[in-house]
Amino acid sequence: MEVDRESLVSNLVPHVGMEFGNSDEAWMFWLSYGGQKGFEVRKRYTNRRKPDGKVTSCRYVCGNEGHRGKDQRDHLTKCPRAETRTDCQVRMGLAMDRKKGNYKVTELVLEHNHALHLPQTLHLMVSQRKISDLQAFEIETANDAGIGPKAAHELASRQVGGSINLTYTLRDHKNYLRSKRQQEMAYGQAGSMLMFFQDKIAENPSFQYALQMDCEEQIANIFWADAKMITDYAHFGDVVSFDTTFGTNKESRPFGVFVGFNNFRETIVFGAALMYDETFESFKWLFETFLKAHNGRQPKTMYTDQDFAMGKAVGEVFLETWHGLCTFHIMQNAIKHLTQEKNEESSILSYFSACMYEYEDEAKFEEAFDMMRKKVSKQTWLDSIYKLKEKWAECYMKDVFTLGMRSTQLSESLNNDLKIHFKSNFDIIRFLKHFERVVQGKKIMN
Repeated sequence: MEVDRESLVSNLVPHVGMEFGNSDEAWMFWLSYGGQKGFEVRKRYTNRRKPDGKVTSCRYVCGNEGHRGKDQRDHLTKCPRAETRTDCQVRMGLAMDRKKGNYKVTELVLEHNHALHLPQTLHLMVSQRKISDLQAFEIETANDAGIGPKAAHELASRQVGGSINLTYTLRDHKNYLRSKRQQEMAYGQAGSMLMFFQDKIAENPSFQYALQMDCEEQIANIFWADAKMITDYAHFGDVVSFDTTFGTNKESRPFGVFVGFNNFRETIVFGAALMYDETFESFKWLFETFLKAHNGRQPKTMYTDQDFAMGKAVGEVFLETWHGLCTFHIMQNAIKHLTQEKNEESSILSYFSACMYEYEDEAKFEEAFDMMRKKVSKQTWLDSIYKLKEKWAECYMKDVFTLGMRSTQLSESLNNDLKIHFKSNFDIIRFLKHFERVVQGKKIMN
């Protein structure tokens, strides 16, 4: 039975002979009494009776009881811990009544030898600070939304009329988040991630995930797709964009996402991956895993950036798919390589943009591209991109099913949503949960 601490304290003052149903009830009373009067409390000692282990006697004391032990840190410490205890004798001793099974106060000292906390500082007492379930939920929600501990604590303080009315401090706030992270990672990065995925499968057996191990049996690449992603791909997986430009942590581990359009031209996600590297072998495993998760169904069209290893893997895995290059990335490269021509800067980019988007006739495209070549002194990049013209030029894409998609900008949009609240030191579980919330948010908006 839960004890009403406030009514217990307001109605009673400790006295010898006072009875409690158990030692926990007595401790709750002493804790509340200390909070009311303005002093810290501690458990001094307990005696236990064997074999049942029940407490036969206990003593609850003032936090200033005794003296602090010698500082064991380096003797050269510039700021040794100050002595704050005053050997206060305030205490409440209890003994168990063996016949009734309850506890009686047998010893009581209530006069302190030190100043007590004022009502304005009671909330700073360690023993009185606590975080309720509702407050814990609000702390986690603010953290998930990318609000820092200091700002979140300030908001919580304002909501209750000032920090004096808040039952926990900024340090408690930070400690709570730290302990929460430690609990989430109790089995290490790999073990906690596997538990996260297994929990998702328990929620919905359609959830898919796969891991690739390296030569040292360490997790290298990770792919996952939830039930909604699987269903969406079955309906809208004809045109897919894949991009890995977003690094997830301080080691810049690539994060890749497969996205597309639904029937309202809204962005939808078909799968996601965390990758150890961006080699041909990693991309080949990822693309094969993606197809396996989606029952082997290949998209009609797939867009990626101009990465050699990725392109080679697309060619070997997506045998039934037309592979296009992201026009946004190509144009960024054009700006980088073609604007070196000082006198022709604007016209050169206009020529290249026209070649990419405007010419539907191949002959006119070839004529325009040759004219552009004559205006450029260094043609190395132009020659290399020309060899891939079937993957980006409008005139060579007349029979390609694209739904109007020409770039991986859908992936970029999702990445930007992730970056809004993303932190470089996120651990794997926090990243997975953060990604899940972003995707869920897009589902709600859609």
